[in-house]
Amino acid sequence: MKYIKQLLIILFVSFIAEIMEYLIPLPVSASVYGLVLMLLGLMTGIIPLEKVEGAADYLVGIMTLMFVPPTVGIMSAAEELKQMGVALVVISVITTLIVMVVTGKVAQFILDKKKPKGGKES
Repeated sequence: MKYIKQLLIILFVSFIAEIMEYLIPLPVSASVYGLVLMLLGLMTGIIPLEKVEGAADYLVGIMTLMFVPPTVGIMSAAEELKQMGVALVVISVITTLIVMVVTGKVAQFILDKKKPKGGKES
């Protein structure tokens, strides 16, 4: 029963995110709204971690199973993807490099902000 309550909290946050996607005229998906809402709820203490932790751990544990349908869909479109193979590889490499650079710069910015004014890390 504990896990059902935890899952209902997660589903309620997802429901609110779906409503936000419908009402807010921005090109942001409901899943992004849901992640932001859950983060804010956890950070502010409105949603205590203990109230969602068990169900969240379970969902993370079965996450790979959730990727089976998209994978099957990709496999059924293999012929079309072969024609775009070089373009897909180039796009994947470029976007991966961009993500790595941006992530590194943001991490470096955060680490620099945490350094004391004397220059030494604690």
